[in-house]
Amino acid sequence: MSVSFENLLYDLDAASGILTLTINRPSKLNALNAATIADIDAAVQQALNNAAVRGIILTGSGEKAFVAGADIAELAALTPAQAARASERGQEAFCRIEESTKPVVAAVNGFALGGGCELAMACHMRVAADNARFGQPEVNLGLLPGYGGTQRLPQLIGKGKAIELLLTADMVKADEALRLGLVNHVVPQAELLPFCQQLLTKILGKAPLAVGMVLECVNAHYDKGTDGYKAEAEAFGRAFDSEDFKEGTTAFVEKRAAVFTGK
Repeated sequence: MSVSFENLLYDLDAASGILTLTINRPSKLNALNAATIADIDAAVQQALNNAAVRGIILTGSGEKAFVAGADIAELAALTPAQAARASERGQEAFCRIEESTKPVVAAVNGFALGGGCELAMACHMRVAADNARFGQPEVNLGLLPGYGGTQRLPQLIGKGKAIELLLTADMVKADEALRLGLVNHVVPQAELLPFCQQLLTKILGKAPLAVGMVLECVNAHYDKGTDGYKAEAEAFGRAFDSEDFKEGTTAFVEKRAAVFTGK
């Protein structure tokens, strides 16, 4: 299945339920402008409302860049009020990814700088090609991250190291990103998409409702208005009322593979 967007390729494999979204601005190293962010958000919303989509891979076109940053020429023309709104719009789109109950994997195929690093961090997991580079270089431009970078980077790698990277604008190679916990895996460029597909396929073999609840509960920990432990207990109770729970426990007793329906 293919859906048309201006700056995004939408490719759904019907057999696996894996949707691959490819940011497609290779001449701009896939830099994020307002239209591209709108495309990403629209595609994710479509995916969340499409039962045929079970998991998402987000990547960039080519082998140089996942997303090399924001479109600086577009940003430079904004007024302060317009810039604040652009930041809010990006945050809304990226939070939708983070709050998805369908797993989202970033396949980082090259530079993930500025908004690109922020987009990757909004995904549930990150797999990096061995040529990938990460960084938040905004202070070099007299700016700061505007799409959630000051919030998600400390969550992933710790406050002290995050502040260092945010203030120095240093780039991090794939192997260091793995050591810091910024990415889950590093693989050769040619193996990037197959690895991500295998990772999602493994996850999609589990109970869909339980997978979604896990994502909800992990996110609840970072919501200051939510008691994450209470959210977990409530979700645990809801799971007991699902057909997937009955199937999973029955299959365990009968020593066979469970066949989940997501109900």
